[in-house]
Amino acid sequence: MRNVLLSAALFSCAMFAADDTVLIRNADVFPVTGPEMQNVSVLIQDGKIAAIGAKITAPKTARIVEAKGLRVYPGMIDSGTTLGLNEIGAERVTVDTNEMGEFMPQLKALIAVNPDSASISATRVNGITTAMTYPAQGGRGGGRGGAGTPQFISGEAALIHLSGWTWEEMEVLRAAAMQLNFPSIAERAGRGGEEAAPGRGPVPFSEAKRRYDQQIQQINDFFDAARQYQKERASNAPGFVKDLKMEAMLPVLDQKEPVAITANRERSIHDAILFAEKQHIKAVIVQPHELGKVAAELKSHNIPLILGRTEALSENRDDPYDAEMTLPAQAYKAGLKFAFGTFSNEWSRNLPYNAARAVAFGLPYEEALKAITINAAEIWGAAAETGSIEKGKWADLMITDGDPMELSTQVKHLFIKGQEVPLTNRQTELYHRYMSRP
Repeated sequence: MRNVLLSAALFSCAMFAADDTVLIRNADVFPVTGPEMQNVSVLIQDGKIAAIGAKITAPKTARIVEAKGLRVYPGMIDSGTTLGLNEIGAERVTVDTNEMGEFMPQLKALIAVNPDSASISATRVNGITTAMTYPAQGGRGGGRGGAGTPQFISGEAALIHLSGWTWEEMEVLRAAAMQLNFPSIAERAGRGGEEAAPGRGPVPFSEAKRRYDQQIQQINDFFDAARQYQKERASNAPGFVKDLKMEAMLPVLDQKEPVAITANRERSIHDAILFAEKQHIKAVIVQPHELGKVAAELKSHNIPLILGRTEALSENRDDPYDAEMTLPAQAYKAGLKFAFGTFSNEWSRNLPYNAARAVAFGLPYEEALKAITINAAEIWGAAAETGSIEKGKWADLMITDGDPMELSTQVKHLFIKGQEVPLTNRQTELYHRYMSRP
């Protein structure tokens, strides 16, 4: 009996492996990197897009998805999450972010990802197939290094597919970026020209500025130490001992791995640009809340942005109500490359609606669509594999009954690396459970 069951299992696996060809037939395809193609088919083989065209002959074993009247888009990419790392904030054992230590570059988000996270299934049902997951919450180095000190380097963020039995299967880029939380000065002014520090009384601006400069110097000192370590390692200096923290910094110093720098206000963004230039690193500015004159600096240094939620109001009470909503249009007019990140697992499924709100406030529609697909893939170095519908790329696709940036649109099918993913999650299970209640 055991041999019979084993043979049946092997047969089922063989059938599944041989039957992974899918033909999405007679759909309107939106490649993002090219014009819309009407009434064409998409052939998926071995997890990749094998052909796109009006007349495609598929193998007899291929599964056919009739898509007449439907649309095919590339799966969306959320460039700011802690998916798989942060489940329930009130339950510490489900939160694997914000480890203690000021400089923790050796920490890797990918190996801590929980593939069974309920947030992952809740996110992907809305067409999001890929996400950046950061080792600190909100894309910020929001953790504490101990004794109230800030955490500057939180570790390596990973680009992951939102499907897989293990974190190895979910991996797109293991080390997509090193996360750096750049210092800032409190924005709220106290009496007498002072600034209020979070959780404390008013601090004189001169003292706040001194601390700010001191923290920037700490970061520079760490990078300088890493560069010295790199030299000693290359020369095989006597008594040289490997250091895990410094080893993790080597791809950053060689510009093989970008640094995702959280810098919110114009002053911090300007100083972050100077820091990146001084240290000769590839920078990506994360969650800026204003641009102003610094937009020209970003353009001249070819530094891309990861913009936050347009649904959210600005944290600075002096900003206009629509500051976050108009920021994408400002970035576009300045000629900057940018993508969107929700920086909240709870709202990650709303990624397309954040892009839509930017359209309502001046961003061209085509640019909004790029900001949740191909732009993100290009910024993180995965454009050869995902982000658009092109032959040879992974079949990360969503089939919808309308524009994905419209609230009324439904995702009918979702494919990640050519495998269709069930459009179910905790919410749909509860819905069906209570709808069928006696």
